[in-house]
Amino acid sequence: MRTPIFITMLLLVALLLAPGCGGGSEKGETSSEEASPETTGVAVPDETATVGINTARGERVEVQVEIADEEAEQQRGLMERTALAEEAGMLFVFRGERPLSFWMKDTPIPLSIAYIDGDGGIVDIQDMQPLDESSHPSAAPAQYALEVNQGFFEERGVQVGDEADLPVSTPGA
Repeated sequence: MRTPIFITMLLLVALLLAPGCGGGSEKGETSSEEASPETTGVAVPDETATVGINTARGERVEVQVEIADEEAEQQRGLMERTALAEEAGMLFVFRGERPLSFWMKDTPIPLSIAYIDGDGGIVDIQDMQPLDESSHPSAAPAQYALEVNQGFFEERGVQVGDEADLPVSTPGA
């Protein structure tokens, strides 16, 4: 009877010690990498939702997102992934508006990020290059960050000033 418990404990320790499974980033930024679990073997968070963006042209753009609202999820982001579905992304949810900064350490695919304020207004959009460790700070305080494949926002006419319908509330609220 002790063998299954022992094996379970060893697996938990191995997961905690595996590269990329613990610790934060050196610069206090959130790193990200995006792909599917089929291509990487990395587990995807169970919490998913849809973010709707209402563009200035009167169109609605929808993104299926994984929600990162806990510190460990935010530090890991979409790391170790090599692909991201076309209409998919990750929504980072923070406790309040503040300057945010992301980087692409260990992220092998190009991404675009939209910083979103507490009312759902897009305050900044930036493109981020794979494996780039330079900072991508928000142009204004934001409470949310939405990462998608690079070019997603531009191809769909999403711009700064557009409004996002967010499916989540503030963590800890």
